[in-house]
Amino acid sequence: MNITFKQLRIFLAVFDAGSVSIAAKSTHVTQPTASMQLKEISNAVGLPLYEVISKKIYFTDAGKELASTAREMLHAWSNFEQTMDAAKGLTRGKLKIAVVSTAKYFMPRLIGQFCQKYPDIDISLEILNRDGVLTRMRENLDDLYIMSQPPTDLDLADEIFLLNPLVPIAAYSHPLTKKTSVPLHSFLDQRFILREKGSGTRMTVDKYFKSQKFRPNIRMELGSNEAIKEAVAGGLGIGVVSKHALHGHQKEHGVAVINVKGFPIMSHWHIVHPAKKQLPPVAVAFKLHLLNSVRSIKS
Repeated sequence: MNITFKQLRIFLAVFDAGSVSIAAKSTHVTQPTASMQLKEISNAVGLPLYEVISKKIYFTDAGKELASTAREMLHAWSNFEQTMDAAKGLTRGKLKIAVVSTAKYFMPRLIGQFCQKYPDIDISLEILNRDGVLTRMRENLDDLYIMSQPPTDLDLADEIFLLNPLVPIAAYSHPLTKKTSVPLHSFLDQRFILREKGSGTRMTVDKYFKSQKFRPNIRMELGSNEAIKEAVAGGLGIGVVSKHALHGHQKEHGVAVINVKGFPIMSHWHIVHPAKKQLPPVAVAFKLHLLNSVRSIKS
């Protein structure tokens, strides 16, 4: 069986994108070339790797197995290249990071600082909800993952690197924003706007409310901090968000933090990756950069 690394990269790009045209663009080849390479790979394997139904690609079990093997091979080769570069004093390579959506308020700044140190490194950043990050983690698609609630059913290397305070917010004109100390029971007649179930923020908030035997009257569940801030600013209810989503300020975009007893709820940001994963040198360097740079971020 004679298959080149270039062919494996094209096949994996098609597998990940589910589209030959998109894969062709990402691997810098023409669509006819990508299609021809797929046929050559199938011929070399001697089994059908995919089928096209109504212009959509469906991969066979053999195709899925090849994609998994190709991913491991290309990852191992990338690690080797980076190790050789590091031995020669170079800092080339590619770093793949997946982060939950709230981390977008501080991760680009930290990545920017890292790129200033190592301008020849290419970085791929995926910003998703928690479920999306977990899916990528289970499929081993990235080097590092940033989240506030790592899963408990996976064997992970896990390091805390930053506080993640969760604060209650209301419209700037809301009477509760003018008080200096608000007891939690004052919210019994308030409507809440919270993150969707399954998000790290929601998991932490639900756990805290349960510990206080407080049942919030939920009006909305929204999938982004921006949507929550807009809804709160519009007077639709009380929200609970990461302080990072307010860029560290007490007042922002028509909302203000309420001084509630028991808040902020203290959560943490974690750097995680599968425990048995051998991190490439670039990922190791970035992990150290995160641990050494968090002092520059207001929490």
